[in-house]
Amino acid sequence: MLTLKNAAPAAVSNSAVKTLKLLGQRHSRKLVLTFLLVAAENITLLLYPLLAGFAINAIISGQALHAVLYAVMVFVMWAIGAARRSIDTRIFARIYAELAVPVILAQREEQHSASTIAARVALSREFVDFFEKHLPVLVTSVASIIGAAVMLLLLQFWTGVACLLILVFFALFLPGFTRRNEALFLRLNDRLEKEVAFVNSASRISLSRHYDVLARLRVKLSDREAFGYLAIGTVTAILFASTILTMSFKGGLDAGHIYSVMTYMWMFAMSLDDGPQLLEKYSQLKDIGKRVNTSTV
Repeated sequence: MLTLKNAAPAAVSNSAVKTLKLLGQRHSRKLVLTFLLVAAENITLLLYPLLAGFAINAIISGQALHAVLYAVMVFVMWAIGAARRSIDTRIFARIYAELAVPVILAQREEQHSASTIAARVALSREFVDFFEKHLPVLVTSVASIIGAAVMLLLLQFWTGVACLLILVFFALFLPGFTRRNEALFLRLNDRLEKEVAFVNSASRISLSRHYDVLARLRVKLSDREAFGYLAIGTVTAILFASTILTMSFKGGLDAGHIYSVMTYMWMFAMSLDDGPQLLEKYSQLKDIGKRVNTSTV
């Protein structure tokens, strides 16, 4: 009977950092173009709440032309986003096409089974997805978190300080959270690598057990992500409540200022909310990097 309990440990000679660095060096020009668009998109997102606050005050004071200029900024933001998404698909589809062949050849040289090779080719797609989907999210989240905190320090000082304390608080739990995720992905990917061969020859009972274990591992990962979201949501609710109470007691604030503060807090919260998913992706890539040999890329 075919079993997965004694799956060979992942090779440690490779790493996610090494693979991402190789891809980055080989496709540097393409990546620079797409990340320049990401940077431009982030600048417009960071200016959005401040300019919206100005627009609100302009509307209240009857300066219609100044308020309408805000719509121009909205169009520019969406145009940049549309251009980035269109260019991304063309760039990253080609990068994956060039990555798949070296991965297959490298795994053949290491004499892995067809099941393992098929799984690792599929897993290698995660590196391309990292550049296409997750790195832009990471850049946007970091820029938004830092930018929002800085703007809040200028607009509502103690709210900005609270944002910095929240970052320190979650940073304390980061190493342990990441280690547990990595252990779960190790077990999950061990099973996925053997799945093709397992499906071809295993009994009904073994198949049921195999997919039951896969389901449990995925549920555990999902539960950890959900717990992260709940923790962030709880802290964010406290941040909003304390800031709203502070502004209410202070009084004398114009509508534009209140809107800007609320929007920057929301930007900080939504960017922080990307954390659990990005941490899960980091753990997954770290495990895949130990398995997939891309040395011939």
